[in-house]
Amino acid sequence: MIPLLRNTARHCGLAAALAGAAFAFSAAAPASAATSPQPAASGVYYEIFVRSFADSNGDGIGDLNGITARLDYLKWLGVSGLWLTPIFPATSYHGYDVTNEFAVNPQFGTMADFHRLLRAAHARGIKVLIDVVLNHTSDQNPWFRQALDPKSPYHDWYTWAGKGTDLSALSSLGSPAWHPRGGQYYLGDFAAGMPDLNYDNPAVRREMIKVGRFWLAQGVDGFRLDATTQIYIDFQSDIGSPRAIGKNIAWWQQYDAALHTTDPHVFLLGEVPATEEAQAAPYYAALNSVFDFPLATVLVAAAASEKSPDLGAFVRQALHSFRAAAQGRRRRTVDSPFIGNHDRDRVIDQLHGNMSHMRMAAAMLLTLPGHPFVYYGEEIGMHGVKPDPAIREPMRWDRKPRQAGETWWEPAPDNASPALSVAAERADPRSLLNFYRRLIHWRIELPALRDGDIAPYPADGGPISAYIRADGAQRLLVIHNLSGNRRKISLPDASFRTVVRRTRPDVRLVGRDLTMPAYSTAILQ
Repeated sequence: MIPLLRNTARHCGLAAALAGAAFAFSAAAPASAATSPQPAASGVYYEIFVRSFADSNGDGIGDLNGITARLDYLKWLGVSGLWLTPIFPATSYHGYDVTNEFAVNPQFGTMADFHRLLRAAHARGIKVLIDVVLNHTSDQNPWFRQALDPKSPYHDWYTWAGKGTDLSALSSLGSPAWHPRGGQYYLGDFAAGMPDLNYDNPAVRREMIKVGRFWLAQGVDGFRLDATTQIYIDFQSDIGSPRAIGKNIAWWQQYDAALHTTDPHVFLLGEVPATEEAQAAPYYAALNSVFDFPLATVLVAAAASEKSPDLGAFVRQALHSFRAAAQGRRRRTVDSPFIGNHDRDRVIDQLHGNMSHMRMAAAMLLTLPGHPFVYYGEEIGMHGVKPDPAIREPMRWDRKPRQAGETWWEPAPDNASPALSVAAERADPRSLLNFYRRLIHWRIELPALRDGDIAPYPADGGPISAYIRADGAQRLLVIHNLSGNRRKISLPDASFRTVVRRTRPDVRLVGRDLTMPAYSTAILQ
């Protein structure tokens, strides 16, 4: 729910890159490779803003049966997992102010509909993560309504101002932290309608573990944990506080242990809006993964500037810090890179409508380790600039809006072109949609691209981004020409002899000389 800030990557020299590459692939297999997905999986996840994705009953609101009806499209695209934004009853359109953690929003369907979706997704080899909101509830939640009575046992489920409290204090998000109600003031980091739960109360912890176990019993594969950092980072003074960070991580370790007792395979993914990788790393002591916000900024900036960020060095260093934090945990540890989500301007608009830059951002994202996440509509180039409803507009399935299956709860003026639709782009082999599909399927076809580690490669520099992806059986060289000019690259070694995948037919390798047309990607083996 929090926007990210900008970060930069360093460029390694030739000798350091060669030494690093040699070290990386003589070591033991990484944690992510040790528990790699089935060969038919891409490892790519797809974020669905449920209200906007697909409508099954004609009311214009996306629902669970609508998602089920589009699973064959998602299987065709090649994704192997879904992240659904909150499906619980809520007072807002976005669902992050939950009124009942144990039910399905009636606008989205029933629990039976959710079970049907899970069965259909799993039958296609697609996992399902749901978004859980543990930091706060709605002010219409029965827990909070009862908590307004100081004598209620629920009163201590929330945090209330006492004598001497600075009622003008700002939350860690820069908004008012304290909100009045009935002669009292309560803590709400995000808004008055979202009061924060009190995690110093053991009853709250038990209840939120109960929520997780309930949804695991329904059949979900894991959770996207909203506002992971906000459990104890409430005020401006908490930002960067070792004490607040430590309390956050201690809670998530308790949550992790409890849920893994219920389901040893549960996948826990945190929203940690770090500005640099070192801020995200500590959360790997408790979770399987966190969204890589710093890397998202690096990828979009690299595509826009047409300059390499030395992804091999940047990502390898991040992975080393993540694995160091997770040392001793018998849990799968992976990165979760992305370039777009429901809190950011659409990627195509971050890139000022430049489709070549959009393709290069996607090519970098989908050739990196971990579980890349694609935001619904990103694959067809949907537009959207804040305010938030405009970046969560209806998914465009057909050439004409308001066709069967389309949602229309929000007008979609930014995405009204007939050419901007799944129907139009699926029929065009040169479309962005088919470009995304090709890259996602590369991850299915080339195991090292999906499961391997990453290391720098000396050809990296300027407009050329180059890095090695390798597992125990396969070693690949990924090269992107981020620029609009044809480039000829002299590879520093002869170990890569064959171009096995390319986005442009005029990629050529002759000996050690590689010719890359403008805005192209090649995989060498």
